Formats: sequence, C-alpha cells, structure tokens
Amino acid sequence: MEFVFIVDKLGIVFAVLFATVFTLVGIAALEYMEHEGGIKSFYGFYIPTAIVLVLACFAGNFFTYYVLFELMTFISMPMVLHSRTHESVMAALKYLFYSVAGAFLTIFGFFLFLSEGFDLSFLPGGSLGNIALSNRELFGVFLMIIGFGTKAGMFPMHGWLPTAHPVAPAPASAVLSGVITKAGVLGIIRCIYYVVGVNNIRGSWVQYAWIVLTLITIFMGSMMAYMEKGLKKRMAYSTVSQVSYILFGLSLMEPIAFVGAIMHVVFHSIVKDTLFLTAGSIIMKTGKTMVKELDGIGKSMPVTMWCFTLVSVTLIGIPPTSAFVSKWYLGVGAFSSGIPLIRWLGPCILLISALLTAGYLLTVSLKAFFGEEVKNENEKAHMAADPGKRMLIPIIILTIMAVLFGIIPKGLIDILTAISETIF
Repeated sequence: MEFVFIVDKLGIVFAVLFATVFTLVGIAALEYMEHEGGIKSFYGFYIPTAIVLVLACFAGNFFTYYVLFELMTFISMPMVLHSRTHESVMAALKYLFYSVAGAFLTIFGFFLFLSEGFDLSFLPGGSLGNIALSNRELFGVFLMIIGFGTKAGMFPMHGWLPTAHPVAPAPASAVLSGVITKAGVLGIIRCIYYVVGVNNIRGSWVQYAWIVLTLITIFMGSMMAYMEKGLKKRMAYSTVSQVSYILFGLSLMEPIAFVGAIMHVVFHSIVKDTLFLTAGSIIMKTGKTMVKELDGIGKSMPVTMWCFTLVSVTLIGIPPTSAFVSKWYLGVGAFSSGIPLIRWLGPCILLISALLTAGYLLTVSLKAFFGEEVKNENEKAHMAADPGKRMLIPIIILTIMAVLFGIIPKGLIDILTAISETIF
C-alpha cells in the first residue's frame, strides 16, 4: 500500500469542477458567514476540505483515494456542527456515523481484493483485467458500491443528508450537496470502471441490485422532497434523488449512459450550489426557513428568486437548459442497455421524478412571485432584499453556467466521450 497520484482526464474534470464550485461558494460565504458568525472557524475547515477533495481527484490507486476520502469526512464534519447547537452536534454525529459505516463496507472489499493479490491501481477499463469473479468477490464489490454510495446519498445509506443540511450554514450545505456527494460518485467510478472493470460485473446480480437501489432512491428522494415543508430539507431530499440519477447512469454500464452520468455530476453540482446559496440568502435576509412563509418574497428579492427559478427549471430538465441534456443521455442509455425491465422502467421513473421536481421547486417560485408577502413586527420580512454583491455575483455566475451548458454542451460532451472510449 503506497500513495500514488496520476493526472488523467476524468480527474481533471472533477478537479476543475470542485475547484470552481468551492471558489464561488467560498466567495459567497464571506457575506453569509459574517451574518452567521464564526467565519475563521468555518474557513479553517472549508479550505482544507477543498484541498483534500482536489487531491483525491488525482489519486492513482484505491489506497490513496480511500485515505483522502476518509480524511475529507473528518475535516468536513465540523462545518455541519458550526452553530454548536444540540441539533447541529447530533446531525454532525449522524454524518460521521453514516460515513464511518460506509467506510467499513468499502474497506472490506479493499482488503478482500488486496489479500488475493490483485493490483488496485486505477487503470481505464479496470486493473483486474477480464477475470471470473467469485461470489465472495462480487459481494465485496457490492459492499464497496454501498460504502461509497453512502456519501452519495444512495438508499439505504442516505439518512445523513436530510439531517445535516438544515442545520449546517448554507455555504456548507452547498458544498455538501454539490461537491462532497460527488466524492462518493468518483469513488464508485474509480472502483467499477478503473479497478474491477465493467465486463467483470455486467449482467451479474451486483449490477441489477445496484440499478434497483438507484431507482428506489430516485423515486423516494423526489417524493420526500415533494412532501417536505422546510426549504433546505427539501433541497436535501432533492440531492438524494438527483445524485442517484448519476448512479443510475453508471450502473447501466453503457457508454452513452456514462457520459450522461458525468454530465449530470457537473450540472447538478452547479444547480444545487445555486439553490442552497439562494436558500441561504432568503434565510439570511428574512429568517424564513419554511416554504409556506415565502409568499411574495420574489417582489423584495427579485434577482435571488429569478436565479432560483432558472436553476429549478434546469434541474427539472426543461430544454435548452443543461440537465435536459444529461437526462436525455441517461434515458437513451437505459433504452440501449438491453435489460428487459430496466430499459423502460428506468426512463419512466426519471420522468416521474422530473414531474415531482417541478412540483417541489416551481411551487416555491410561484409562491414567491405571485403570493402576497406577509409582514409583521415579529418577523424580519420588512428587511427582505437581495444579498450584497459578494453573495449575489457568485449566484448569478452559477446560474448563467447552468443555462449555458445546456445551450453549448458540445465541448463537455466531447471530453466525456473521449473518457468513455478509454474504459469501454
């Protein structure tokens, strides 16, 4: 076991995304954390988390990635308990316990393959080569998927997300949802596509079980988000659903679905960071945390709510926004997979989830722009206004990126297609 680093196209895509998002959210956090308090403490963990995540993108073997992945968990946890309330401490502990449980599952598979003398370096197509995996080895692969899937919020290890997000500061929620969940996704990609190899598990019970778990997560997360009344918790359940779009594409093990999945990594990161920053702006300016309290707020915070609306339309997948492109690729990938039930059930669940996404996001915009704002002396509603430039400019930049990637996606598609050709 030794530390190895490599620079490949997949690592560059993730590193550029992580660095860009962390920078923009970090700028926005300057204003938000002045209001929240504890700005030095926050950045004391925020910046090292970003550094470790970018380093993990260039890990060259399983051991290196695993160590950095777990280091990221321990460094990012204090951002959840930033307010030091009982609720935030309990949420941080839940985040830690789920993460450690996922780590135990992952390391079981790691030591299983290591003890049998396999090379666990990251090579396109898989460092194990074409071999017949035993049932024990397949079980080890499945546990590694569940372990990394814990950080990605995949059922049944998703419980930390809706607990951690509402209590963490909005910038922390943004990177937890938009970036740190993608570290789990990257771990699965490295495990399946760069160590085990898709040919060794395609058509096995591992693939089918993984597909079923992702579809359950997509539907369950969308339904829970639709029913949730708290704004940030609604966004958290949305993350549970949307990240499993990515995992669904990866589980199909088809080139076009792989491209769609990585595109959704990029688009979801941009959109969800914007949604959490706009939610943070609302909380900072009005103190309102429940959806029912947002009537008419779009009249006093127009730029904030227009950005919220545009990225909501993007997340739903309405053309020509970016998520439409990634979801189209995922749907085509499901049809081309040839798996009898999944080839039509998968696109149906994606469509139902998109309708639920419209239900839980656009209702917020409708209340904000067409509802009547309620003001009284006990609320901060009379203080409602768009945030300052330090917070508003990153929100606008992220919104523009979310829309433009859908209008001009070719460059990103070409890069991801080139990556997929090396592993299939």
